Amino acid sequence: MELEQMTPRRPYIFRAFYDWILDNDLTPYIVVNTSVYGVLVPQEFIQNNQIILNIAPQSVGQYLATNEQIEFNARFSGMPQHIVVPMAAIEAIYARENGVGMGFEDEPQYHAQREASSQQTEQVKPKTNPFRVVK
Repeated sequence: MELEQMTPRRPYIFRAFYDWILDNDLTPYIVVNTSVYGVLVPQEFIQNNQIILNIAPQSVGQYLATNEQIEFNARFSGMPQHIVVPMAAIEAIYARENGVGMGFEDEPQYHAQREASSQQTEQVKPKTNPFRVVK
């Protein structure tokens, strides 16, 4: 079986590093490429098409990681937000305290999603997250 026919490795490696970082009582951070189609984060915190997110259990609510994406609720400047990050958009995961982690290489299974994101940039992106979490 060719690599392109297999499922992407990123979700499996991501979950392993996430668990490893937590098992060592450290804080998992992710680097997200916000130009990838399907990323839903607060636009005002994006710098150079990236955002760094703290995904520690004590910092997020209703965390869910699937092979396609991670999503959770978090607060930004006191405002609750629902965050969606496709696996194709996660560029790295690391521990905040010591910087140990892993950057992810490009995988052919995500090329279609990246092509959709380049087409999306031609359209106007929303300035705010329309899915604010209401208590």
